[in-house]
Amino acid sequence: MQNLHSQNEILPLWSKIPDEINTPDYTEKEDIKEGKIQRTSQVIIPTLNVFLPKEIKPNQTAVLIFPGGGYSHLSMNKEGTKVAEWFNTLGITAFVVKYRLPSDLIMKNKSVGPLQDAQEAIRYVRSNAAKWNINPNKVGVIGFSAGGHLASTLATHFDDKTYESKFNTSARPDFSILIYPVISMDSNITHKGSQSNLLGKNPSQTLIDNFSNDKRITPQTPPTFLIHASDDSAVLPENSINYYLGLKKNNVSAELHIYEKGGHGFGLGVKDTSQFWTNDCKEWLKTNNYIF
Repeated sequence: MQNLHSQNEILPLWSKIPDEINTPDYTEKEDIKEGKIQRTSQVIIPTLNVFLPKEIKPNQTAVLIFPGGGYSHLSMNKEGTKVAEWFNTLGITAFVVKYRLPSDLIMKNKSVGPLQDAQEAIRYVRSNAAKWNINPNKVGVIGFSAGGHLASTLATHFDDKTYESKFNTSARPDFSILIYPVISMDSNITHKGSQSNLLGKNPSQTLIDNFSNDKRITPQTPPTFLIHASDDSAVLPENSINYYLGLKKNNVSAELHIYEKGGHGFGLGVKDTSQFWTNDCKEWLKTNNYIF
């Protein structure tokens, strides 16, 4: 596996995974094409894949990337590796987070398993900031689809104590970038697959409310850049709209772009108006002094 990304460091996130259940026949399944992991499922060992800017002088900003996949798999190339390489062209150090997907087979509480990984990932990066020449106050997150749900969960639940961390540092992202994100677990607008994978088939209203991140926004929620397409029928644009309105209500700096066409899962802008989101994102990062 190391050969696939021999130029990058791949680090295990945990020395001991919290609330782990050992299930011997549960093994990770990777889909590899042309030497690159396209997607993976049944993650057992969460990792950070480190992408350091090579051509451009690093600007001490870091971004943790959470690929999407409905909490059933991770789109590791389109919403991971490729995104990291794009951030590197901006001088940003990028970390693709291979997080555990919710499963009763390997974790005691599947609704917090991915959040444990997200919280530990940002603490890990902050605590080792000097090693990668990162400013610990310029560490953000980007998430796509269900990865956008995890990124927004981290942005709104960073103070939730989900495990005992060895790192004495905050899990709050300094900024978040949410691309066609699942935000709400409310059955009217949620992505049903993400909801049932994370919360189970018949979740309680308490659980739904707790993981509907538009309802968890406070003035401490980080500044956010949101992207959606009007014609997204998989994850309705209301997810981004409601999150934006919640941020605005709490006086949190936010920017929302809804493109006419793009559908769902367009990644790094492949067609229609969605291909311009990277330009808009770059301008937002400049405005907020994360790149120069």
